[in-house]
Amino acid sequence: MNNRLKVLRAERDWSQAELAGRLEVSRQAVNAIETGKHDPSLPLAFKIARLFNMPIEEIFDDA
Repeated sequence: MNNRLKVLRAERDWSQAELAGRLEVSRQAVNAIETGKHDPSLPLAFKIARLFNMPIEEIFDDA
Protein backbone atom coordinates (compact mmCIF):
# COMPACT_ATOMS: atom_id res chain seq x y z
CA MET A 1 0.00 0.00 0.00
CA ASN A 2 1.38 3.39 -0.99
CA ASN A 3 1.02 6.30 1.38
CA ARG A 4 1.83 9.99 1.80
CA LEU A 5 2.69 9.74 5.50
CA LYS A 6 6.34 10.74 5.12
CA VAL A 7 5.44 13.79 3.00
CA LEU A 8 2.69 14.89 5.39
CA ARG A 9 5.02 14.46 8.37
CA ALA A 10 7.79 16.44 6.65
CA GLU A 11 5.39 19.25 5.74
CA ARG A 12 4.77 19.71 9.47
CA ASP A 13 8.48 19.37 10.31
CA TRP A 14 7.78 16.44 12.63
CA SER A 15 10.32 13.72 13.29
CA GLN A 16 9.22 10.10 13.16
CA ALA A 17 9.44 10.09 16.96
CA GLU A 18 7.14 13.14 17.21
CA LEU A 19 4.58 11.56 14.91
CA ALA A 20 4.83 8.28 16.81
CA GLY A 21 4.13 10.12 20.07
CA ARG A 22 1.05 11.81 18.60
CA LEU A 23 -0.22 8.43 17.35
CA GLU A 24 0.80 6.52 20.48
CA VAL A 25 2.87 3.99 18.51
CA SER A 26 6.60 3.33 18.29
CA ARG A 27 8.94 5.23 16.01
CA GLN A 28 9.70 1.88 14.38
CA ALA A 29 5.99 1.47 13.55
CA VAL A 30 5.95 4.88 11.84
CA ASN A 31 9.08 3.96 9.89
CA ALA A 32 7.57 0.63 8.79
CA ILE A 33 4.38 2.33 7.58
CA GLU A 34 6.27 5.10 5.77
CA THR A 35 8.51 2.63 3.95
CA GLY A 36 5.62 0.34 3.02
CA LYS A 37 6.92 -2.59 5.07
CA HIS A 38 3.79 -2.58 7.21
CA ASP A 39 0.21 -1.46 6.60
CA PRO A 40 -1.50 0.27 9.53
CA SER A 41 -4.47 -1.32 11.22
CA LEU A 42 -7.80 0.25 10.35
CA PRO A 43 -8.08 2.01 13.74
CA LEU A 44 -4.55 3.42 13.29
CA ALA A 45 -5.33 4.54 9.73
CA PHE A 46 -8.37 6.43 11.07
CA LYS A 47 -6.22 7.96 13.80
CA ILE A 48 -3.66 9.10 11.21
CA ALA A 49 -6.42 10.57 9.04
CA ARG A 50 -7.86 12.48 12.00
CA LEU A 51 -4.44 13.78 13.00
CA PHE A 52 -3.83 15.20 9.52
CA ASN A 53 -7.50 16.20 9.10
CA MET A 54 -7.74 14.33 5.80
CA PRO A 55 -9.77 11.43 4.44
CA ILE A 56 -7.96 8.08 4.66
CA GLU A 57 -8.07 7.84 0.85
CA GLU A 58 -5.92 10.98 0.53
CA ILE A 59 -3.19 9.45 2.70
CA PHE A 60 -3.29 5.78 1.72
CA ASP A 61 -3.58 4.34 -1.80
CA ASP A 62 -4.15 0.63 -2.32
CA ALA A 63 -2.88 0.75 -5.91
